[in-house]
Amino acid sequence: MLKLDQIRLEQGEFQLFADTVFDEGGITALMGASGSGKSTLLAAIAGFLPPAAGRITVDGKDITDLPPGERPLSLLFQDQNLFPHLTVAQNVGLGLRPDLRLTSDQKIARDSVLERVGLTGMGNRLPRDLSGGQQSRAALARALLRGRPWLLLDEPFSALGPALRSEMLTLLRDTAKSEGLSVLMVTHAPEDARMIADRTALISDGVLEPPVATGALFDDPTPALRAYLG
Repeated sequence: MLKLDQIRLEQGEFQLFADTVFDEGGITALMGASGSGKSTLLAAIAGFLPPAAGRITVDGKDITDLPPGERPLSLLFQDQNLFPHLTVAQNVGLGLRPDLRLTSDQKIARDSVLERVGLTGMGNRLPRDLSGGQQSRAALARALLRGRPWLLLDEPFSALGPALRSEMLTLLRDTAKSEGLSVLMVTHAPEDARMIADRTALISDGVLEPPVATGALFDDPTPALRAYLG
């Protein structure tokens, strides 16, 4: 369980208040208008932005003051953050060791996760030799290799065309289920939330609303969701 306890985030004139719980397991979509604070909230949960007030806990453990690398989560950005001078295998291996001095067992684990995301035999390629979808798969593989129970995604597939985005969303849904991951995914696209999210939470007027079942929310939209959807 990921709990945001009376969290207040501030950046200049911007403020966001969050006091809710994200249950473990499955996928929760995080939606809201541009500038509403979706990415800011993920940055705070991941440890890159200290809250002005409140505490963040995972399974009862307070992680508010922990550095990003010590938190039980991985964060996948929109631009994938692949290093252009490193091979796919090296980029993925960074999920285990920043110095890339992998043991034999770690190399086996790296190759296994590459196979799981459909990149078998592509470990020696550079990112420039991959398609956009393959780059997304490599970034997802690195996040999975870290073995953290929570996976945060900040619109990681938004730059892909509809077919590739649908393919990656399906891969994410199937992987989250098979790996037992808890996923919090920022998206602007209602169709993405409806496709894979078990629950959806909306940021409106500076407040994070509690997550609710995605199907029920879109079948009977709240006033805030109606305003967002137009």
